[in-house]
Amino acid sequence: MLSELKERLLDVLKTVAPLIGLVCLLQLTLVHAPVALFLQFLAGSTLVIIGMLLLFLGVDLGILPMGRFIGAELPKKGSVVLIVVVGLAMGFATTIAEPDVLVLADQVDRIALGIIDGTSVLYVIAIGVAIFVAIAMARIVYGVSLRLLLTVAIAVVLLLSFIAPREFVPLAYDAGSVTTGVLTAPVVIAIAVGLSSVLAGRSAISDGFGLLGLASIGPIISVLIMGVVTR
Repeated sequence: MLSELKERLLDVLKTVAPLIGLVCLLQLTLVHAPVALFLQFLAGSTLVIIGMLLLFLGVDLGILPMGRFIGAELPKKGSVVLIVVVGLAMGFATTIAEPDVLVLADQVDRIALGIIDGTSVLYVIAIGVAIFVAIAMARIVYGVSLRLLLTVAIAVVLLLSFIAPREFVPLAYDAGSVTTGVLTAPVVIAIAVGLSSVLAGRSAISDGFGLLGLASIGPIISVLIMGVVTR
């Protein structure tokens, strides 16, 4: 446990150090922000390091093993419907709790000034992810071509991009990017890898991965549809 803590701390420091170093360099050479604001930045950076360390430890020690176990146990129940429903529920639950998605929804509330409701955007994004995670789970079970699904999904995205109101198009594409965050990604990948590892004729590499790419298209489509419906 102690060795893993040290290893994770080094990983976090390597990740955050360039950003902190760059801001410090800008502070000393160009921007010269007030001392109180700069000290606030350093204090916030320290909290970020602690938070990321605890988050990554929690993911490694609890979320990933449990996700792989759930994925491996589902086929033993002999129900494809159960696998799809669990994928739907996990996609929705993890997206609702995803920090990046919450930040996006908060920014929508602040910037859109009532034109677009941030809470509605949050749940629409979660529904989009949930549906496409369920589709991705079914793809693993039935061995459907990922290329085919991606081709159809991207074609729908392009079509809706020309139909939806222009205010919703950039929001939709941002919605697709924020769903692959620190919570959703490990949970969904772990379940998919666990599921593909126990199915005969399935590869944990070719079938377990690619799911996030497919799932991230879901919120793009759902937000664009939201724009078309609310026009």
